[in-house]
Amino acid sequence: MSNDEFRAAMTRLAAGVVLVTAQEPPLDADDPRAPAGEDVGMTATAFMSVSLDPPLVLVGLREGSRMDDLLAEQPMWAVSVLSESQRHIAGRFSMKGRISDRLLFEDIPYVRGEVTGAPLVGGALATLECSTEQRVTAGDHTLVVGRVLAARVLSAGGGPLTYFNGRYRQLG
Repeated sequence: MSNDEFRAAMTRLAAGVVLVTAQEPPLDADDPRAPAGEDVGMTATAFMSVSLDPPLVLVGLREGSRMDDLLAEQPMWAVSVLSESQRHIAGRFSMKGRISDRLLFEDIPYVRGEVTGAPLVGGALATLECSTEQRVTAGDHTLVVGRVLAARVLSAGGGPLTYFNGRYRQLG
């Protein structure tokens, strides 16, 4: 089996779309005047609930990606479950050769999570704030298991953004 055959088969699995976010630690934690770390975001479709007791989720990160490197040192992160109207956000944070994350967040409404300090996207269907429980290397990815510290359902209207057959889609 080739990589292309495997990839083609997996595009037939519909997946929800989330934005994983975290804030880099300050450049110098001992200096209160040091600049805060930059916000980082990444679109993910490899995201799932793992356990209700304790509440655990899992996200798959490409090994060596900026988010993988950041979550290796920053245990606090967040997830925004994107709505069907947020396709532009998913596309923005998934493009290759993209501009800095600071510019990507510039015109997106968000609030800081009370627990993690990570950006939580306005208009998302739900948000989760997490702390890393476990990291597992799996092929060319790192599976990050996070304990959910806070969860909020934010939007009652609209459906989820999904990814199927290589494109963002809406249900229905």
